[in-house]
Amino acid sequence: MLILKLTKALSDPTRLRLAALLLAFELNVGELVSVLGLAQSRVSNHLRILAGCGLAVSRRDGLWVYYRAADEGPARTFLAALRPLLLAEDDIRRDAAAAARVVAERTRESRKFFDALADEWSALSREILGDFDLTAYVSALLPEVGTAVDLGCGPGELVPALSARARRVIGVDQSPNMLAAARQRFGEDERIEFRLGELEHPPLREGEADAALFCLCLHHLAAPARGIEEATRCLAPGGHLLVVEFEGHQREEMRTRHGDRWLGFDPADVGAWLSQAGFCPPEISRKALPSGLTLVFYRSRKAAAPTACANLH
Repeated sequence: MLILKLTKALSDPTRLRLAALLLAFELNVGELVSVLGLAQSRVSNHLRILAGCGLAVSRRDGLWVYYRAADEGPARTFLAALRPLLLAEDDIRRDAAAAARVVAERTRESRKFFDALADEWSALSREILGDFDLTAYVSALLPEVGTAVDLGCGPGELVPALSARARRVIGVDQSPNMLAAARQRFGEDERIEFRLGELEHPPLREGEADAALFCLCLHHLAAPARGIEEATRCLAPGGHLLVVEFEGHQREEMRTRHGDRWLGFDPADVGAWLSQAGFCPPEISRKALPSGLTLVFYRSRKAAAPTACANLH
């Protein structure tokens, strides 16, 4: 019986702590070791047991493996029922606070990385894009709107693409140095505004934008699906979303040279995140780059009504 397998798997205190953590966070083995203060071999063994009965699932991203709680099915229902009891335990609340600090440190390290690279970012982008005119390509995919937001705008390289299609442009980035470079470049244009903030919690009002762009920034986020959910909040009903991302690859050097957390994405995963966040099924196009990487363009709209997805244009 499945219920016996699930209850037996959680009969150990450490596995209970792990299950509670994985309900709230996606973490790799090293991070779980840090939070729990246990040996890696012990943590790995407990993860194997949780995964074996379906309570945990893993995701390999290059050389890293991340774990999270089951997303659906009986195992998820079982864990969800236990959540109130788990959160009542002092040890589990302390684990959650420690895990939140680990995730916050990821964000701090990312901000420091991009601050240091602000002056070199254009050159690094050319290494990947070659002579591909991303600005023109993005501009052609965006509609004419009132307000457009560039989520993860960096030094503002794609702001011209948005300003050509929108009466007002907002750029959001977590790096003060990147935003300083963008403001220096566009400071005289009153139609363009830059705001400092995290993409998982962007400094935008609900429904403030008519169009949003994520260009090569979701792979820097600890939780890219959360970024897409926030785009839903910031867009008006029927608002347009354009996501530009790498297709999945195995270029480990992208982590150290470009600060990538994810080595691209499976388009099916991005499509699922969009659907879960309330977007229409995306129109997808691809562009192979001289660097060997492939850009994938996802063009969608925030569903305003059941029939709103019939036409993306």
